[in-house]
Amino acid sequence: MTSAISTSRSAQAKGDTPVLILSEAEVKTCIDLHELLDVLAGGFKALSGGKVVNPGRPQLDIPQVGYSLAMSAWMAGMHLTVKIVNVFEGNVAKGIPSHLATIHLFDPETGMPVCVMDGTYITAVRTSGSAVLSVRELARRDAKVATVIGAGVQAGQHLHLLPLVRDFAEIRVVSKEFADAQALAAQYPGVVAVADIEAAVRSSDVVCLATHSYAPVISADWVRSGSHVSSVGVAPPGGELPVELVGRASLFVETRDAFAPTPVGSCELAGIDPQTGTELGEMLLGLRPGRVSADQVTVYKAMGVAMEDMVAADLAYRKAVRRGMGRVVAL
Repeated sequence: MTSAISTSRSAQAKGDTPVLILSEAEVKTCIDLHELLDVLAGGFKALSGGKVVNPGRPQLDIPQVGYSLAMSAWMAGMHLTVKIVNVFEGNVAKGIPSHLATIHLFDPETGMPVCVMDGTYITAVRTSGSAVLSVRELARRDAKVATVIGAGVQAGQHLHLLPLVRDFAEIRVVSKEFADAQALAAQYPGVVAVADIEAAVRSSDVVCLATHSYAPVISADWVRSGSHVSSVGVAPPGGELPVELVGRASLFVETRDAFAPTPVGSCELAGIDPQTGTELGEMLLGLRPGRVSADQVTVYKAMGVAMEDMVAADLAYRKAVRRGMGRVVAL
């Protein structure tokens, strides 16, 4: 009898399921950057407090072309969130972003699909958002000069966010090609393109690395006392952040998974004792110290965690529902 009931239930048809679809443009209009920084801060607290299920991400490699990552997360009060992000460097030459993503939300009570939204913008803005959150929490309160290194999508997002956390007297952009830095700076009032990367770093209070470099883009010796450095670039097996800088700075990470082998962790942190790093959430919860002196050098190294996608997608979804945005399709 039990067997018959189980067979009958498993054979039930799902039927048409209404699923909300949100485009990239709709997602952009639903994410307020001030709110994003705050939900990211809450997410980091929850993550370090053990309230987020955030498993390691599997990677599917397409030789000589790119790779695909599956990133999932859940916490009470949120939907089950799964992001598929595809990284294809050759896309840039085709006029397509190198990082393409979709985010899928599921009902945590039934597992039924609820929403499918563009995840390309969220991937970019939550990554830069976590780095700028680190600036908000760790840079000196009197920081006046910031330098962004890179001229791609991440650099642009940093330029949007940095003015929200400090009253910078000057924000600079440096890139391998000066013309790229000029083109990016021209899109942001008050942002200045500079050619001398060493001079820019030596005179900066905040340095944001946002490149796809397989080798360090700055020297640890250039970073002056009291500076905060963030790094969001991912380019195994090397990376943009000099390991020597990690050795002389207070290191902050999203989670201690940052010290795991790639694709879960950061290649620059390979072989380093995980206890040398402080989770951003631990600092926000007051469990471990952040900046404790004016001459302390602080470093935030990101590798990207699904919690960030979850809280950003939740922000977009809730606002879209309130505004009646998107379109519903039947699956």
